[in-house]
Amino acid sequence: MSCGEPHETDCSEVLDHLYEFLDHEMPDSDCTKFEVHFEECSPCLEKYGLEQAVKKLVKRCCGHDDVPSDLRAKVMGRIDLIRSGQAVPDQDVAAAQE
Repeated sequence: MSCGEPHETDCSEVLDHLYEFLDHEMPDSDCTKFEVHFEECSPCLEKYGLEQAVKKLVKRCCGHDDVPSDLRAKVMGRIDLIRSGQAVPDQDVAAAQE
């Protein structure tokens, strides 16, 4: 998606990192670049608004369910592997750590 207009921050970069922006997982300087982009680019602003609404809906509908501790451990194990730059195995991460 692109509005066809040139921007300091390209639409593809904004859309590739939209969830990092929504989840407040990026540096303030990048957030500022994205906010400027949204002011200039209505298609990206629309996509941002849609994804923000979906996140709120999911949180409202599913945010109160307890996550099983073994599932949480598996997810956190995969996140740790990805952050460390290791390849994520196809097998169960929790079993591989035992």
